[in-house]
Amino acid sequence: MSLPVVDYTAKDAPRLFVNSLRETGFGVLINHPIKQSLVKSIYHNWQTFFNGQDKQNFTFDTEKQDGYFSSEISETAKGHAQKDIKEYFHVYPWGRIPEPLKEEILHYYQLASALAGELLDWVEEYSPEDIAKNYSQALSNMIKDTPNTLLRVLHYPPLTGDEEVGAIRAAAHEDINLLTILPAANEPGLQVQNKDDSWLDVPSDFGNLIINTGDMLQEASKGYFPSTTHRVINPSCKASTKSRISLPLFLHPRSEVKLSAQHTQASYLLERLRELGVK
Repeated sequence: MSLPVVDYTAKDAPRLFVNSLRETGFGVLINHPIKQSLVKSIYHNWQTFFNGQDKQNFTFDTEKQDGYFSSEISETAKGHAQKDIKEYFHVYPWGRIPEPLKEEILHYYQLASALAGELLDWVEEYSPEDIAKNYSQALSNMIKDTPNTLLRVLHYPPLTGDEEVGAIRAAAHEDINLLTILPAANEPGLQVQNKDDSWLDVPSDFGNLIINTGDMLQEASKGYFPSTTHRVINPSCKASTKSRISLPLFLHPRSEVKLSAQHTQASYLLERLRELGVK
């Protein structure tokens, strides 16, 4: 399996992008509308936030799931015993956000959500008729006025050598949502699992936009679009002394949207949060 890089401005970009999602669960875009300067600024400003103590004033809400999640209560990937080596902040437009960071991060949230809607239109356009008939409504309409789309600002701290044996920055997992939109991080490490169970580095040049299919789109498409396993491995040598900031936008439908005969968005999400140990 290889991950092609698709030029967003190319005439055949929608077809090539959706084909990549179908074959690998991932798509990589260049020349997309998200400016590198904005992403770079967000990385810098949130690194400062994670380095400080103000984060302790935003401890996450167990019901709303907004705010700051420390490394002590971070996720344990399904099927794994060790917690991931990370801390993160959940950004929702209705949630708590540090005031100095609010305007910039919500601007990014709006830009990335708009692009995500367009990409969902691409997915629907290039879904075979027998697959598209399973969608309870237009895919981009599923996210219209949704309060559930989550922007997670992730911080993978420098490694100290005292980490739990077997723990890595993000253990192998699949995402819960429809699509995940991810600007390439400021350090490498993201890998996707091949069909033969080997691991492939995701093209992560700064400026690339990485998109992957989540479980909810897999559910809605009856498995046509796979939710592919991926992970973030620990760096070695000098790279282990560096932080890694990551900015995934997890695209979620409204709570009542029907994904399949078995699940709405709300029922599916609750099931997965309980598996992760954060609900």
